[in-house]
Amino acid sequence: MDILLVASAFNSLCQRVHVELADRGHRVEVVLASHGDDAVREAVRDTAPELIVAPMLKTALPEDVWRERTCLIVHPGPPGDRGPSSLDWALAEDAGRWAVTVLQAEAGMDAGAVWASAPFGVEPVGKSDLYRGEVSDAAVTAVLLAVERYAGGSYKPRPQSDPGISVIWRDFFRQERRRVDWRYDDTATVLRKLRGADSRPGVLDDLLGREVFLHGGHPEDELRGRPGDLLATRNGAVCRATRDGAVWIPELRPRRCSGDPAPFRRPAADVLGDRLPDVPEVPAPLEPLPGRRTWSDIRYRRHGDVGHLAFSFPGGAMSTSQCRRLLTAYRHALTRPTSVLVLGGARDFFSNGIHLGVIESAADPAEESWANLDAMNDLVEAVLRTTDRLVVAALGGNAAAGGVMLALAADEVWCRSGAVLNPHYRRMGLYGSEYWTYSLPRRAGDATAERLTREALPVSAATAVRLGLADRLLTATPGMFPEEVRRLAAALAGTPDVRERIAGKAAARARDEERRPLAAYREDELTRMRRVFYDPGAPYHALRSAFVRKQPSGSPRPLSPVPALPGEAR
Repeated sequence: MDILLVASAFNSLCQRVHVELADRGHRVEVVLASHGDDAVREAVRDTAPELIVAPMLKTALPEDVWRERTCLIVHPGPPGDRGPSSLDWALAEDAGRWAVTVLQAEAGMDAGAVWASAPFGVEPVGKSDLYRGEVSDAAVTAVLLAVERYAGGSYKPRPQSDPGISVIWRDFFRQERRRVDWRYDDTATVLRKLRGADSRPGVLDDLLGREVFLHGGHPEDELRGRPGDLLATRNGAVCRATRDGAVWIPELRPRRCSGDPAPFRRPAADVLGDRLPDVPEVPAPLEPLPGRRTWSDIRYRRHGDVGHLAFSFPGGAMSTSQCRRLLTAYRHALTRPTSVLVLGGARDFFSNGIHLGVIESAADPAEESWANLDAMNDLVEAVLRTTDRLVVAALGGNAAAGGVMLALAADEVWCRSGAVLNPHYRRMGLYGSEYWTYSLPRRAGDATAERLTREALPVSAATAVRLGLADRLLTATPGMFPEEVRRLAAALAGTPDVRERIAGKAAARARDEERRPLAAYREDELTRMRRVFYDPGAPYHALRSAFVRKQPSGSPRPLSPVPALPGEAR
């Protein structure tokens, strides 16, 4: 079937729906509604779709479009739920169960007939994590069922006038409801408010005399102070006292009208800058102490013959300092006596490569781009050169660009079935690095590697396995993924031939090094990247700025071919 996806952004859910439909043989195009109604109308005329699906919309579809063609809207709420902030209300009201509904577009917002619905459990995680996990899984289930029903031609969608559907209108969830009262709110309340807005829109607050949005929240079990005061920093995050405890806030975002030249999310300490009081930097132990409940973005645990190095960075982006800290932790993990080392293994993002937000806010973005890429390369090289144990990259969520190459440096790549991979750099105007010219052809072959980087399209976890980018597909839920990884890693460490495999990988690495040293791959890639970073007119700089500021850029058709890079023949 020819299907057109209409979305306000080519976000994680839109990508997931795209790859799942494409995997099932549908011909799928995408148009961004953020470029205006005329862009949507033009895409409809060009593609003449049999069906239109809107995975994520902030604005209404043009009336002439939904009157002339069947348009299915993905709504993150159960049948009968209406309004623009459904998921926010579910989190604020501690709903244990929720649902995603696919309904037909009509004049009334979310009032159309129901084509399909899929329930999910609301886990105690941030809204963005839930959205990319349980919500995404349920949305795909509902979309696939709705498309199947539409294709069959006999299904009659259920009108919301049906007595079995309770219609509830939920207003826009405004900042007044999100605001934290630091004098009276307990830690659980503060965390619920922070997690309910962790990625978007954030919680508007006054911090040190400046209005900022707070993004993310994690409990602290020992530090205490006067409610509202900043108590400590940790790897760019700030710890703030509540009425009965404290929370860690990793990121802040200045208001657009504040005059800050970088009004986008970035590490909290960086945003506060000189306003940050003289509070201590309180590190967290890499290997958690028994009974501790404090936040850390990198943790190492050992279970018998298996080491687990878990990391979780906001948005999957990895700054220079985060790459260096993760490399230090990786080197620590290599000192522990294990035969298998799992890298990643938590729910949500694995890695999206270098941190464009930190780069954009730097005094010299070119220099910071170079430093960040160099640190990312060091990390990937360390994984590639590990020859005394098997390394498993466990992707509980999405990965892109250098994050995919970090995973491919491992001996085995395990993906949760809901993960989406973007094994390319071109849509950010980059040639790429992180040894992709070694790792990607090694796994997928030269022809497939060339196609993946040229077409620059997302691939599903199932397709990644088929292409050789991944070795194992795990159908676990987001919450059960870490436990499933632990079980499989223990089984891998217990296989009779594990030592033989380790010896074999060491020999293979030696042969590859003799054929062409890793240093040669790195030098060639960085030569190309350096030209881009230090060229003020290179598209990378404008694309990066638009990306972090969430401004429309490029074509309204995000799957359209990418222009050739400078000096590249097409």
